Amino acid sequence: MAERYPFPDLNTLPEDIRARILEVQEKAGFIPNVFLAFARRPAEWRAFFAYHDALMLKEEGSLTKGEREMIVTTTSAANQCLYCVVAHGAILRIYEKKPLVADQVAVNHRKADIPPRQKAMLDFAMKVCLRAHEIEDADFEALYPHGFDDEDIWDIAAITAFFGLSNRMASFAGMQPNPEFYLMGRLPREKKA
Repeated sequence: MAERYPFPDLNTLPEDIRARILEVQEKAGFIPNVFLAFARRPAEWRAFFAYHDALMLKEEGSLTKGEREMIVTTTSAANQCLYCVVAHGAILRIYEKKPLVADQVAVNHRKADIPPRQKAMLDFAMKVCLRAHEIEDADFEALYPHGFDDEDIWDIAAITAFFGLSNRMASFAGMQPNPEFYLMGRLPREKKA
């Protein structure tokens, strides 16, 4: 299935958006499709990436970058979002330096080769993803022994909820993962001469 909404021409985008996309391209070596897909609506692009960055790049709290990506990969699989599972699974493999982890958590985080802390985190994220209306005090209590505080728990829920939006937008629009994502973090990087 192809994307239902054509990507805008990079040269026609507002300067702040174009600059950020070029910065991402410089760092990654390609432009992830999500950056172009949302750019068709500049105000929404700015809001989306501002919230994305507030959740995924924040310095406070005990969640690592890898754990944040683990939440995204796991809950995106529950939401059947091909784009986010593939793209964030690639980032997860790189952050965790574990080539198998993304596939494992996407299929069944309880069988994944991850520590109990991360399993508890993903149990909570999956409950927020699938049954948020059932969250109760016991769900919070299950996380405290693993070193999560109430702010960390807010982060787990907010990442899950934000990517629920992202999953639905990517899926309805037919957004396809960039081919580059599929191999990222699976094989050791070649050393440059």
